[in-house]
Amino acid sequence: MSRQHAEQIATFFETLSRESLTRLDSIYAHDARFKDPFNDVLGVPAIARIFSHMFDKLDSPAFSVGARIVDGDQLMLGWVFSFRRGDRTIEIRGVTHMILDGDGRISLHRDYWDAAEELYSKLPLVGAPIRWLASRLSASGR
Repeated sequence: MSRQHAEQIATFFETLSRESLTRLDSIYAHDARFKDPFNDVLGVPAIARIFSHMFDKLDSPAFSVGARIVDGDQLMLGWVFSFRRGDRTIEIRGVTHMILDGDGRISLHRDYWDAAEELYSKLPLVGAPIRWLASRLSASGR
């Protein structure tokens, strides 16, 4: 994979919109696997449902891609995902590992991020107990 192709993929996610979901089959292989902390699906229609659900349930969801590591047919993207919740912006940091097929489309999309630290600890009601538990389990006693 070229750096230019990696940039095109990163740009696709940075400009992802409800309208661009109709172009998922140009970036994903028809039998692609998508896995994150909440989903594990196969195929472009199932991947489209995940992103569609994101746009249905979250206010102003957006990805900002930082690090890009290219190695043969593999791509790693470091990103920040943000969305609005009331008057607050919530940010989740993570990394995506992608494997591309011979046509340059994504055959594996695997997101790695810590749901407890990046999401649950920022939510009302569940956040305080999770932060307390994390401080008790930490060797530094934060």
